[in-house]
Amino acid sequence: MVSLLVYNIGELVTNVAGTGEGGPLGIQRRAAVLVEQGEVVWVGPTGDAPAADRRIDAEGAAVLPGFVDSHAHLVFAGDRAAEFAARMAGQPYTGGGIRTTVRATRAASDDELRATVRRLRAEALRQGTTTIEIKSGYGLTVADEARSLRIAAEVSRETTFLGAHVVPAEYADRPDEYVGLVCGPMLVAAAPYARWIDVFCERGAFDADHARAILACGQALGLGVRVHANQLGPGPGVQLGVELDAASVDHCTHLTDADIDALASTRFDCMCHDGGHTTTVATLLPGAEFSTRSPYPDARRLLDAGVTVALATDCNPGSSYTSSMPFCIALAVREMQMTPAEAVWAATAGGARALRRGDIGVLRPGARADLIILDAPSHLHLAYRPGVPLIRQVLHNGVPR
Repeated sequence: MVSLLVYNIGELVTNVAGTGEGGPLGIQRRAAVLVEQGEVVWVGPTGDAPAADRRIDAEGAAVLPGFVDSHAHLVFAGDRAAEFAARMAGQPYTGGGIRTTVRATRAASDDELRATVRRLRAEALRQGTTTIEIKSGYGLTVADEARSLRIAAEVSRETTFLGAHVVPAEYADRPDEYVGLVCGPMLVAAAPYARWIDVFCERGAFDADHARAILACGQALGLGVRVHANQLGPGPGVQLGVELDAASVDHCTHLTDADIDALASTRFDCMCHDGGHTTTVATLLPGAEFSTRSPYPDARRLLDAGVTVALATDCNPGSSYTSSMPFCIALAVREMQMTPAEAVWAATAGGARALRRGDIGVLRPGARADLIILDAPSHLHLAYRPGVPLIRQVLHNGVPR
C-alpha cells in the first residue's frame, strides 16, 4: 500500500464546517493531507503528519477539493461559433441552435464523439475538475442517445439521459409521439448507461405535463431526477423539480418568490458534520449568461433564503463553451453577488450535493483523494485573478495528474 503526503499547505480548504477556522470552508493552516489507495486517510497539521512513501511539498500554497462540475454536455460534434458571433452582434438566445448540434452529432462516428468527450474531459481536469457530470441530448434518436451515454460512461460515472432536450425536427408536429418515444424505447436503451434523467422544461422545449411524464418514467427505472429549469423565463421547472425530489434544478435564472420558497422548503437538518441543507440544489450556470448576454441568476437571493447552491460550467457548443470552473467562480463573485468562499464551496461541495455524493467535494478521512494545489496562497485568488491558470497540480483518486 503506497501512501502519499501533501504537506506544507498554507491554506487547506476542507469544506468540513466547524473545523479549522470554522465557516463552511473549514480552513486549516500549515496543514497536510495523507492519501492511501485513492482515499484521504488523515488531515491535520504538517508538524503532526505521519510518515509516507511519497511526499509533495505544497510550498505554502492553497489546497482545495477538486471541482465538481455537475452540469455539462460533452457528447457532440461540430461547433456553433457563428451563432455565438450573432449573439454578440445582438441576436437573442432562444435555444433553437440545439438542432444544429443534433444534426452534426448524428452524422459523427463513435470515434469522433469519443475524441471530443476525452478532449474536453482532459481540458476540465487540467483546470481542477475531478468529477464531471455528462449529459446526452444531442442525438435524440434511440440509437444516438444510447451511444452518447455509452461513450460518456467511459469517462464518468455521473451520466444523465437528456433525450428530452428539445423535440427534434422530424417530430416538430408530433410532440406527444416524441414524448412516447422518450418514455419508451429511448429510455429503455439509454438507462443502462445513465445514473440520472433530465428534461429541458422551458418554452420551446417541454411543458410541465410532458416533463413530469418523462421524469416519472425515469424514476420508475431507478434514475435520479435533474431538471433544466427557468432559464429563458419564469416557468414550472423549479416547482416540478421540488415535487419530484430532484437532486438539482439547473439554470434558475428567472425565479419567483414561490420558486425560492419551494426550494427552501426542501431543507433537511441533520446532526452530521455539515449541518442542514436543501435536498434539491439550485445549480447556477453563469457561463451560459456570459455567452448569451442574458441576466445572471440572483445567487444572493437563493443563499439568503437558505437554498443550497452549486456552480457548474454547462459546457456545451452553443450557449456555454467553457470547461473552466475557475472562470465560473470568478463570474459568480463578480456578477451574482456571491462571496469568494460561497463560490468556492458551490463549485466543490455544492456540486457534490447536486450529485448527491458525500465522497467528493470535501477533504476529510474517507473522502475520495481528489484535490488541487493552487499556484496561489489562498482560494481568494480564484476570483481575484480571473483568467489566470492557477491550478498548479491536480490529484485525482490520489494520483498526481
